[in-house]
Amino acid sequence: MLNRTDASGLPGTLAGRAGELAALGGHAEAARAGRSGLVVLSGPTGIGKTSLLRAFLDGDACRTMTVLHGRCGEVEAGAGYSGVRALFGGLGLTAEGAQDSPLLRGGAGRALPALMPCPADEEPPTAAAVYPVLHGLYWLAVNLVAQGPLVLVLDDVHWCDERSLRWIDFLLRRADHLPLLVVLAQRTEAEPAAPAALADITAGPRASVIRLTPLTGPDVAQMARQVFEAPIAPSFAERAAAVCGGNPLTIAQLLSELRSKGARPDETAIRAIAEVGQYVVALSVRALFDRQPDWVREVATAVAVLGEEDAEHIGALARVPAARVEEAVALLRRVEVMAPDRMDLAHDVVRSAVLEAAGPRALARLRATAAQLLSDIGRPAEEVASQLLLVDGTPEPWMRGVLREAAAQAEHRGAPEAAARYLHRVLEAEPQSVSVHVQLAKALGETNPVESIRLLEHALTLAPDVRTRAPIAVQLGMTSLTVQRSPAAVRVLGAVLDELDQEIGPEPEPRDAELRTLVESALLITGSDEKATIGTVRERFARMTEPVGDTPAQRQMLAMMTVLSAMEGRSPERTVRQARRALHTPGPALGNWSLLTSAFALSLADEVEDSLRALDRSLRHGQENAAVWSYVITLSTRALVLYGIGAIPDALADAQTAVEIIGEEQWSANVTMPQTSLALILIERGEPERAEELLAAVTRPNLDGFVLEYHYYLLARARARWALGDADTALRLLLDCGASLEETGFANPAFVPWWVEAACVLAAEKRPGQARDVVDHGTELARRWDTPRALGLAAVARGVTSPGEAGIDLLTEAVGHLAGSPARTEHARAELLLGGALLDAGLTRDARERLRTAADLAQGCGALALARDARRRLVSAGGRMREITASPIDLLTGTERKVAKLAARGAGNREIAESLFVTVRTVEMHLTSVYRKLSLTQRAELASVMSAPDIPDPQAPAWVHASRGRR
Repeated sequence: MLNRTDASGLPGTLAGRAGELAALGGHAEAARAGRSGLVVLSGPTGIGKTSLLRAFLDGDACRTMTVLHGRCGEVEAGAGYSGVRALFGGLGLTAEGAQDSPLLRGGAGRALPALMPCPADEEPPTAAAVYPVLHGLYWLAVNLVAQGPLVLVLDDVHWCDERSLRWIDFLLRRADHLPLLVVLAQRTEAEPAAPAALADITAGPRASVIRLTPLTGPDVAQMARQVFEAPIAPSFAERAAAVCGGNPLTIAQLLSELRSKGARPDETAIRAIAEVGQYVVALSVRALFDRQPDWVREVATAVAVLGEEDAEHIGALARVPAARVEEAVALLRRVEVMAPDRMDLAHDVVRSAVLEAAGPRALARLRATAAQLLSDIGRPAEEVASQLLLVDGTPEPWMRGVLREAAAQAEHRGAPEAAARYLHRVLEAEPQSVSVHVQLAKALGETNPVESIRLLEHALTLAPDVRTRAPIAVQLGMTSLTVQRSPAAVRVLGAVLDELDQEIGPEPEPRDAELRTLVESALLITGSDEKATIGTVRERFARMTEPVGDTPAQRQMLAMMTVLSAMEGRSPERTVRQARRALHTPGPALGNWSLLTSAFALSLADEVEDSLRALDRSLRHGQENAAVWSYVITLSTRALVLYGIGAIPDALADAQTAVEIIGEEQWSANVTMPQTSLALILIERGEPERAEELLAAVTRPNLDGFVLEYHYYLLARARARWALGDADTALRLLLDCGASLEETGFANPAFVPWWVEAACVLAAEKRPGQARDVVDHGTELARRWDTPRALGLAAVARGVTSPGEAGIDLLTEAVGHLAGSPARTEHARAELLLGGALLDAGLTRDARERLRTAADLAQGCGALALARDARRRLVSAGGRMREITASPIDLLTGTERKVAKLAARGAGNREIAESLFVTVRTVEMHLTSVYRKLSLTQRAELASVMSAPDIPDPQAPAWVHASRGRR
């Protein structure tokens, strides 16, 4: 498959570029061998980038490769994914019936919004649309690579839109071992349309920059031999190279001009060279127009404005009959102003000269007319808007309508940067428009949340009434979460809520009631994230009425109320009732945030099955929408739930997969849950050193200000320190955790039970008397919450700090409670502690029974450190038990285990890669490691090994099966 667009109509043979051509060939050879790469061709206008690309693509280096070649243009620079469409447009994937193309199989179908000239508008645009499109384009590239080595060439990349550049960066960061070469040609003196995105790509580890240097005298002599029959004097060639700055385009035009004047390539032409000089292109264009009728200039200028376009439309803009357009094009081709094979000018230098000759005022009028023409013939709004962006001054009313429509199209295709550019122009003309402020803020919500918040704050001052301000405040609150500005957002939401209550009264109309519920739920979501605002939220929550759950806002409200009810630690029955109503009330699908909060609250109430079902729904949502951030957070949350019920191998698989995914993402520094959950699991597996390494790498700013993440982090650090023998630091961290939780008002004993850990540390350090206040505090919380897990933990804390028979009785009580709870690891730990207490009391036979039970339970949970400790104490008490060794399955990393399980259930490598947001190559590497560790020779053997009875086997996430039919 070839899409080799001859992007230059200029004459001449490639001169002086043998080294650069060989370097490109070397990169192509490396790509064919599976070593992906990026080459950036860099140089000034006319230095020969396009000619070099043409020679490279037409040569032997790319003969066996799939080549996609596109050019970016100044007019298209503002349109989202215009660079992507330039690359993939020749594949015909947007034609009728093309949806069945094998190139669009699986996740690649999500690429269509970027490829469509005018995206469908079946659903309202959201910021979350960005990730699905990026993943879809990635899988489209993978599908192309499956057909053979791939070369993606993008010329004039300085005019490439930001979203296309972000996708190229996204692709390259996942291109390990792909037979892929990306070549970008950049003009050095041009200001890039998206400088930050282009800089990120060129600074990447795969980037190799080839800077094209000026041609030398011998190179110019080689070019001159193609023009003149007479011998080329060295002085002529050296002078031409010096005057033209070694620029091949200028040299080619100079040589052509000299030949037309009858000059000879010797010393007699030195003066002529100086006269024509480096401005030969502009001078030759002006001279051409002076010699030709006006309609030739008008056609050339129309082509310069519209770019590659039908002759009919060029004539309409130039106000020249169609016959004259064809005549003008033929003339312009003869003099090499237009390309020989397309309706466009030969080079951007020529375009600049033509536009400069038109003058700024005439050019502005012409661009506005071009936009009107494109609009009248039904071109997509984004195409029309690209012309309008180049027109200075305040947009006229009809222009603003086009720009608004273009912004909506850009959002639908997942290009918020382009939408923002269009809306900024509208805002210039309508600075008091509330709707423009809000729409622009929405477009900037992901890429520039600080500016988005500023716009929303201004929109609040412009809004005429509280009903208009309410949804703006909700948007402000949700945007504030991404930049840790919850306190200000909570104040705004609270003020709007108070004003709304006064306006609508105690018995509002259904529409007003839904609006109030939406503001209330946004207030709960925004304020529950940080410690600085949780107190205000809890006060509001205490005065709120529990909604029925009949509307989307009410269900979101119920989901958030479950968390706050759980935080209070007073009524698990109320928490469970709220969560189940939020999850199971008929109506629109529950949002991912609501699924997560409901699942979290259910897990604290020991309703683990419902919690895991909600988390599976959340994971399915993340996979289907390529919402990587929410997928990672949900995976980490499920790891903690599985860890809490003693399904440690499966918890390890989830946590390690989450950690691996964030390694590929630029926002990895802003998450802590994957690292914290994995650290807790590694400690239970007997690897506290690895856990500490993970925790030391956490860099989230202001971590101590978060309600949930900070306390998990402190607990993990404390457990790691204790496992490494540093009881003093562990105790300090645990007490810090308790003080912080008290500050937040989080009174649920099942959430981060620091008080149990502190009691065990103090008991082990022979300081049980110092634990009295801590134990009393935890016991009071546990009795109030009154679940088997909480009561069992309270009995453990009292048991380890009570001497003799009283301690034994309390630990026996703890075993009874925990045996009836889902907390299998805590049950095993209680059995171990009871066995130790019995051993200390001289009841060796009873102690051995408890220690054996503890070892068996712990090993079944995958808690290897606990199992080995129980076995050691059992053997020291005279008991007998085999060494606690990891099964072959335990040799697998968490991600290897997850990949192996999916493969054992029949999922293909591509399906696994799409499910886990990793590359196919990564899956292949994991499976190779699995085969080696398990001594397997083929994939078919995985099913029997991975389904062995002693291996915990929770149900596969439903999205794995649901996605199977689409691949």
